[in-house]
Amino acid sequence: MAATITLNKRVLLGMSGGVDSSVSAYLLKEQGYEVIGVTMKVWPQDCVSRAEDKCCGPQAVADARAVAHALDIPHYVVDEANDFEKMVIDYFTQEYQQGRTPNPCVMCNEKLKFGNLQNKATALGAWYIATGHYARIEHNESGPVLKKAVDARKDQSYFLFSLQPAQLNRSLVPLGGLTKPETRAIAKKMGLKTYDKEDSQEICFVPGNDYKDFLKSHLGAKEFHRGGIYYKDGTYMGPHDGVEFFTVGQRKGLGGGHGRPIFVIDIDPATSSVIVGEHDDLIRPDCFINQTNWVGGEPTEPIEITTKIRYNFPEVRARLHPLPNRRARIEFLEAQRSISPGQAAVCYVGDTVIGGGWIERSDLGISIPAATSAPAKTEASV
Repeated sequence: MAATITLNKRVLLGMSGGVDSSVSAYLLKEQGYEVIGVTMKVWPQDCVSRAEDKCCGPQAVADARAVAHALDIPHYVVDEANDFEKMVIDYFTQEYQQGRTPNPCVMCNEKLKFGNLQNKATALGAWYIATGHYARIEHNESGPVLKKAVDARKDQSYFLFSLQPAQLNRSLVPLGGLTKPETRAIAKKMGLKTYDKEDSQEICFVPGNDYKDFLKSHLGAKEFHRGGIYYKDGTYMGPHDGVEFFTVGQRKGLGGGHGRPIFVIDIDPATSSVIVGEHDDLIRPDCFINQTNWVGGEPTEPIEITTKIRYNFPEVRARLHPLPNRRARIEFLEAQRSISPGQAAVCYVGDTVIGGGWIERSDLGISIPAATSAPAKTEASV
């Protein structure tokens, strides 16, 4: 697919009220773009209080508006609450109900920030949208190329792997060549009020980063899939209050008295079972991914790559084996631990993101009774 060459210099910039999008607005204006700032309102009116200190909450809107005023660019608030509920929050809760660990930031980028906002850009006569992500997008004749940011500590290219070439082709990420300290220095020099604003370290819609409390309040008690905790040999160890409260690699919340550390090694949504084992049971030589997206075209044969199986995990060397039906196998050069179904595995060649997919649940060959409720406690129970 050839890149679309355009002289349109109008750009719709997603402004979260933070320092990154603020500096992005300044840089784009300096580069001669006609910048229109937009902040997404993703909270229903009756949930404003819990959004107070969050990205896209009331304070974020006020900060974004103040920066836009200082830079003399227009600023609008767009209501995305309904789509955010359906495309991000519902996805988040449903993944936990299926025993998977979701990544809502990837979904929000794909569906809203680089999805809905592009539609709004078109309506406003703008070709490009822009965000404050730390990544690089090169616009070449042969098509867009997604690359890591210069600042390895802040690189966010992982969260953009699922974007289609058509989305990348209309996207700008001005901070890709800067470090975070350089971004803050620019903001301070320009007198922008957001220059020392702290980075958000949480999922924007989960207060206190406590996803369990969020699920309780959002789903209600009747929606949890209760069942049993089983040792890897099938021995029943006790009940649990819902598969939604567990993720592969988890150690807490499994009770005591085992005589050794135990970890969640699998979650079976069909039987609402949580399977536990030892540390070594978490180690895997490979994983399978589905719903793959390849930025520069799908690989046709095995290739050497590096991959991240979670955003905060280190990048590791691997070999990618393409499979039919948008699937692939990632063979690690060194076995990895705590590979969580539902997380994104993103693939790189050098500093270029070639694509990735969503990690599948692996069949560990453990037989668990297909029961709708946990059996009576045994001597092995906790």
